[in-house]
Amino acid sequence: MAKAKKATSGRKMTAEHKAALAKGREQGRVVREYLAALNEDKKPGRKIDADTLNQRITQTQAQIDAEPDPAKRVDLIQKRLDYEEKLANIGEAVDLEALEKDFVRAAKEYSERKGITYSAWREAGVPAATLKEAGIPRTRRTNAA
Repeated sequence: MAKAKKATSGRKMTAEHKAALAKGREQGRVVREYLAALNEDKKPGRKIDADTLNQRITQTQAQIDAEPDPAKRVDLIQKRLDYEEKLANIGEAVDLEALEKDFVRAAKEYSERKGITYSAWREAGVPAATLKEAGIPRTRRTNAA
C-alpha cells in the first residue's frame, strides 16, 4: 500500500508569520511564569526549610526500604522525589518584580489576542495596579439573561 502524500499548497511561512508566532509563544511564557509566581506567593501555611525537607526525605526513604507492597512503594518513591525537587528549588527566589515588568509589556497585546478581560485577570490574582500599568482597561461584567 502506498503512503498517502500530504497535500501542501506550496507556500512557505513568511518571516513575519514566524516572528508573530515566536512573539505569541514568548508572551504566553511570560504570562504563565508571572501567574505561577503570583500563585506561589499565596500558598497557605508555613514555608518549609531545607532541614525539614531533609528529615522528610530520610523518613520517606526508611518507609520505602520497609514497604513490602510494590504499589505503596512506588507512591513513596514519588513522594521522596517530590521532596527532593522542593529541596533543589528551595534557594531559588522568584524575582516577582522582573516577572511583573515582563508581564506589563506583554499583557495588553496578549489579552487582546486571547480575549482576556480585566475581570478575568483580577480573578486570576493579578493586582489592579499591574493591569493599569499594562494598559488593560477595566471592563464591566454583563449578565446575559
